[in-house]
Amino acid sequence: MDTAADKLNKYRDIIERTLTDIALYIPRDEQAPHKTFFDRKSDNEDDERIHHFVIHLEIINGKVWVQADNTDLNVTKELERAGIPKNDIVLGFHPPDVRPYTEYAVA
Repeated sequence: MDTAADKLNKYRDIIERTLTDIALYIPRDEQAPHKTFFDRKSDNEDDERIHHFVIHLEIINGKVWVQADNTDLNVTKELERAGIPKNDIVLGFHPPDVRPYTEYAVA
């Protein structure tokens, strides 16, 4: 059985691999280049560095929170295919009162 630390590292690896793969499909823009950013230390991004998120994922209390998915690729399904179960994915872009009506975790 995986420990909490094993699970956290597994989810970090899945998120990093998934977003790196997705970034290959996003057209490059010379005026506004994009890059992937991973904060394995705190699992989120410092507020001072926020520009525009195409995809924003955080690990909060052992669950993967999808805070933004501004693509038509559906990162949630990619995370599931990579091994993260629905009960460990929170659709953070939905208000808390809507989350119980999704297939995913509430918090």
